[in-house]
Amino acid sequence: MTDRRSFLKASALGAAGAPMLLDACAPHEAVVPDDVRPVALSTWEHGLAANEAAWPILSEGGSALDAVEAGVRIPEADPDVTSVGYGGWPDRYGRVTLDACIMDERGRCGSVAFLQEILHPISVARQVMEKTPHVMLVGDGALDFAVANGFERQNLLTDRARAGWEEWKATNGERTPMIDIDNHDTIGMLAVDQAGNLSGACTTSGAAYKYHGRVGDSPIIGAGLYVDNDVGGATSTGWGEAVIRAVGCFLVVELMRQGHGPAEACELAVERVIEKNPDWRDIQVGFLALSKSGEVGSFCIAPGFNYAVYTPDEGNRLIDAPSRL
Repeated sequence: MTDRRSFLKASALGAAGAPMLLDACAPHEAVVPDDVRPVALSTWEHGLAANEAAWPILSEGGSALDAVEAGVRIPEADPDVTSVGYGGWPDRYGRVTLDACIMDERGRCGSVAFLQEILHPISVARQVMEKTPHVMLVGDGALDFAVANGFERQNLLTDRARAGWEEWKATNGERTPMIDIDNHDTIGMLAVDQAGNLSGACTTSGAAYKYHGRVGDSPIIGAGLYVDNDVGGATSTGWGEAVIRAVGCFLVVELMRQGHGPAEACELAVERVIEKNPDWRDIQVGFLALSKSGEVGSFCIAPGFNYAVYTPDEGNRLIDAPSRL
């Protein structure tokens, strides 16, 4: 049993060590590598268009935060992108519900989930970050906030999406769409700007024909997106439930902090997802990472995931991610 003298001695030792621990945890100014350069990085083929929108901001000295918001707004408004925003596949009730989050170099973040009738959820998420003391608003509360801040309500269900939903209903919901280029839940985007600062954005209409009210990983900080300006950032795509179980993007960034490169960190995170999900052969999950120095890496469970990267020397290009299977 610990007596009072032993307790006081231990407390004194703990207090003496406290300054060292506090120093280790104290915020410190990020070191910008000499070779830092602008990089725009996005999931999937529609990431090419997102990168094109972000690049003028990055190349002219603008912020990574402005770049990622501008970038993902492109697929949000594109009716041909069936997994993000306008034109996205609806839930099982025929309603298009949207999730998004954004995170900047200061660790600030904002998120919306189960948002309906707003074209650009990523911009609402940024408003949550900048105008409220909260991180996430959901459902009617997110909609009320958006309207109060000047966003207009509109019908996001296109004729194409409605036809797909009606066809799905005719099968009594027995057909489950694969997580692929047409139904992959998200566009995630990362960028590093000329000042060496990182930001990220993630936005989605979610899995096709999901249960009404379902929210995946995309709007969850640490799951679908995470940025640490001292280390790097990560975003994810695929079956969100599996990513949430592994807190996937936080894991990728922490692995990078431990010294792993972006590609290796993504691969190790995929292995964690596999460990946590016995049905891993039936799902797809991919991670995409960007280091502070501009190094890029990715890894996924099954072949088929690709990503777009824009750099000054090689321009905008699409790359197939390596996979476990």
